[in-house]
Amino acid sequence: MSEFHSKIKTIEWHKTNDGGCSVMVDQTKIPHSFEYVEIKTLKEMYDAIKTMIVRGAPAIGIAGAHGCALFALELLKKYREENGAEFLKELYEGFEYLNSSRPTAVNLSWAIKKQKELVEDSKNIPGMTLRKIAELLIENAIKLENEDIEINKKIGDFGAEIIPKGAGILTHCNAGALATVGYGTALGVVRSAFAKDNTIQVFADETRPRGQGAKITTFELVKDGIPVTLLTDGMCSYFMKNKMIDVVVVGADRIAANGDTANKIGTSTVAITAKYYGVPFYVAAPKSTIDLSIKSGDDIVIELRDEEEVTVVNGKRICAEGVKVINPSFDVTDNALIAGIITEDGIFKPEELKEKLQK
Repeated sequence: MSEFHSKIKTIEWHKTNDGGCSVMVDQTKIPHSFEYVEIKTLKEMYDAIKTMIVRGAPAIGIAGAHGCALFALELLKKYREENGAEFLKELYEGFEYLNSSRPTAVNLSWAIKKQKELVEDSKNIPGMTLRKIAELLIENAIKLENEDIEINKKIGDFGAEIIPKGAGILTHCNAGALATVGYGTALGVVRSAFAKDNTIQVFADETRPRGQGAKITTFELVKDGIPVTLLTDGMCSYFMKNKMIDVVVVGADRIAANGDTANKIGTSTVAITAKYYGVPFYVAAPKSTIDLSIKSGDDIVIELRDEEEVTVVNGKRICAEGVKVINPSFDVTDNALIAGIITEDGIFKPEELKEKLQK
């Protein structure tokens, strides 16, 4: 296991006298400030996910698990033990509401499903109370939170094995500590590689329209002392052609059974360019991001976001009034473009996923 430790903890459950709250980095403020916010209700968690206070598929998953626990605590103030059926009905409605906040990242529905299964299993436990259900949801949320860091370190260590010495590594968007609980998937690979070889260089695409690469990836790599060069989104072919990039490693929001991968918009463009120039393209993601229930990327719902993300920068419009805008938040990279998918269980070719993970 890598000895490198990120200085960032993105999301964490804090215990309090009334049960607890979720504390997370407000990523909309980075890089201008680094602030934590407390989330205490289901509605606050929905809004935090929707407005991207918390972002990144694994971090959203943990936020979902926290949100389920928070809602159970809320409902304890409303229901008595004899109203258990009504408690569960409203609890599950809250789970569905939370799940609707971001449609593309599968980790959210994965974590909420884990919490629902826990509640269902609790029905078979003698003497189970509504308060105990809430406590079990909190315990499971903390368990998933702690497991996330260990999973990412395993991903990082497997990924580090395919990074050449002194490599130039390109990444797109942010799949780092701030997209997870605290280590990263694609940047977990970078961190583990850097722990073995401090001569590697990272190139980060700015990732328009929200600029997660420029604002967040560069922020956390500089914070951890890892060399990083910022590129605009259209520059990757120049750097690949001039042999400055040896490998591409990106994260993922949902991976289909055939290995097609949804990630931040622009990822597919990078993958196509990498294929042309013979640069290996890898996806780093936990198994929770792999959705074996869908056959291919054609079945992945792509979130469309507000047009002002494209037309307005720093509060000022940058284009003519009346221009049409289509703003998909993600695109799907075809499996044929992917050299390997790096998970906590090892590195698989896209066509191996279904066979390997169903065992």
